[in-house]
Amino acid sequence: MLLSEDFWVIWIARKDVQNIDLMNLASFCRNCLSKWYSAEAENRGHEVGYDAAREIVYGMPYLEWKAKYQQEATQEQLDKFSQQSNKL
Repeated sequence: MLLSEDFWVIWIARKDVQNIDLMNLASFCRNCLSKWYSAEAENRGHEVGYDAAREIVYGMPYLEWKAKYQQEATQEQLDKFSQQSNKL
């Protein structure tokens, strides 16, 4: 496992935190983490494709998570994301 079990328990439990919130607060989201996870697994000699990494990061298949937990972004979230993106 690339990150500690405690990290994953907390990470997967916080289904209330939307990807846009993560982007606004930390400049990365679950999809970013999935890409990094897949790349690091490959660097360590393991084959973990992007979809498999997303299932690890989301704790279930992505489309299932999206249907159950993803909410429409609010205008406030979108405005903050736009401001953050302009700073990069």
